Amino acid sequence: MSMIEIGAGLRIPEEALEFRYKRATGPGGQHVNRTESAVELRLRLETPGLLPPPMLERLRRIARRRISREGVLIIHAQRFRSQERNREDALARLADLLQEAAQPRAPRIATRPTRASRERRLARKKRLGERKRGRGRLRPTEDH
Repeated sequence: MSMIEIGAGLRIPEEALEFRYKRATGPGGQHVNRTESAVELRLRLETPGLLPPPMLERLRRIARRRISREGVLIIHAQRFRSQERNREDALARLADLLQEAAQPRAPRIATRPTRASRERRLARKKRLGERKRGRGRLRPTEDH
């Protein structure tokens, strides 16, 4: 089983990756109509032992829109005019996604609000309350 090195010790089995080639959209003259330079990289996330479960969960959250119903991560690359450069671009973008998923989120550390921020909040609430009070019905007074 051959592996593709993604960087920082990440390796993906070649069997989990699938490359599809198609015609790119956009400008390029007649050449663009004849060559399949766009690359679609597909990574089957269900491949056993592909990624540790916490990393896989983070990847699903980060790349939500790029994952199909079948659990396949799809990356489209058509920035360059050559198929090889688009293939490298797709792999680099996959590596970026995996690097981001490899970093666990830093836990939030609860802090106490400063005195100034509490005072600003109360002043804002007071202004809003006065604005709402001004919206009430006008009551007839005995003077009129």
